[in-house]
Amino acid sequence: MKYFKKNLFIIILTMVTISCKDQFLDEKPSSSIVNPTTLSECQNLLDFSNVCNKTGALQQVASDEYSIVSQQNFDALLTRTEKNAYLRLSDVYEDEINIGDWREPYRAVFYANSILGVLESIPINSKNRSEHNHIKGQALFVRAYAFYDLVKSFCAVYDEQTVNSELGIPLRMNAGINEIVDRSTLAESYDRIITDVNMAKELLSSENFSPLYRNRASRASAFAFLARIYLNMGKYDLALNEANEALKIHSKIIDYNGVSTTVIAPFSSNAEETIFYSSQTFAYAALTAYTSRPSIAISQDLMNLYDKDDLRLAVYFLKNPIGNWNMKRSYSEILYPFTGLATDEVILIKAECLARKGDIVNTLSTLNSFLPNRYSNKVAYVPLNATSKEEALALVLRERRKELVWRGHRWSDIKRFNRDGAGIILRRTMNNRTYELLPNSNSYIFPIPNDEILLSGIEQNKR
Repeated sequence: MKYFKKNLFIIILTMVTISCKDQFLDEKPSSSIVNPTTLSECQNLLDFSNVCNKTGALQQVASDEYSIVSQQNFDALLTRTEKNAYLRLSDVYEDEINIGDWREPYRAVFYANSILGVLESIPINSKNRSEHNHIKGQALFVRAYAFYDLVKSFCAVYDEQTVNSELGIPLRMNAGINEIVDRSTLAESYDRIITDVNMAKELLSSENFSPLYRNRASRASAFAFLARIYLNMGKYDLALNEANEALKIHSKIIDYNGVSTTVIAPFSSNAEETIFYSSQTFAYAALTAYTSRPSIAISQDLMNLYDKDDLRLAVYFLKNPIGNWNMKRSYSEILYPFTGLATDEVILIKAECLARKGDIVNTLSTLNSFLPNRYSNKVAYVPLNATSKEEALALVLRERRKELVWRGHRWSDIKRFNRDGAGIILRRTMNNRTYELLPNSNSYIFPIPNDEILLSGIEQNKR
């Protein structure tokens, strides 16, 4: 994947990241920061994958996909934030500041808004119209992607009954200096996100999808992203429509029978299934990175879902030196977890929506067309079967958990499942004490970092 790393724009990243607070959001490029003035420079800025293709890590830290194996390993964690997030405590940060899960998405928002501002000053003509539209579409997508990442971490799950009264996020819509933006409602946040993606969808073309630049938004990624958003909202008809549109453009599936089961990085960052590349922020890598380490173990409940002929068992996981399961590298290829959009997720969104609509035949057809690519061809694939809507949905959700492990979905999935009455209780045990997180607890919503509250005065989440 050709991620842009030229020295000229490294200056921008370096200058922006030196701040210990979110004040970078109020800084425009100046004489000390290169200010893009051309379409090619705007594209170069969008190709900064360390800014425009990053998502937070706290949801993964708090998820139930793994556990820390001992008190000694827990005590060795470097920050109180990761310790408290792991235990799902109310006070996550204590006095720690500069929290990446808040800072990094807003950095991407700043980049997107800066580019959108520059585009307004570049006249559109017959020669540059296609490039201008493509860059504007990418910038809108990046802003929406960052806003959605913030909503998942710092807001309640979408619920039609409460969405107009729940707090959303500050919707920064320009690169203005010294602008304090209050929190929107959750309804306004989702409206903004969906509007941005729909605008991006109209500006991007199917031809924009390039296997060499999967870090760039495309029309396929806009459809796939909307499918993800609508699924989380519980709008299954809309999610199904967007998933189908995405698959019309990009439906390639990797047959895991041709994937190495012995290497630690079985996929490249240019994996055929990837529609849009993003990865988790570097923070809390001791808990979230792909690697073999004795300090953590993948949940045995999760591991028990894989049978011996399921190739994902050997492709996704490895045994660490003390015999516990750890994650191999996924579609990001690097140490940091892949959180982007891929064909497998879109197929499973389609299957879930069909199941929730009661279309058992097409649910099973979707699963049984996909799953032979995940099972050994040395034995005959046994098609899944279900006789009720509930059985079909259970099959889909089981495959979703197995397929999308360690991609940052589990936390938001539990939030939406509990919204719908699943009653999932999460438990951690450390130092002979058990910590419980009850369904629909406020602790599913991470607090706004303390330095942001002091800086902007916005309302804090209840924990």
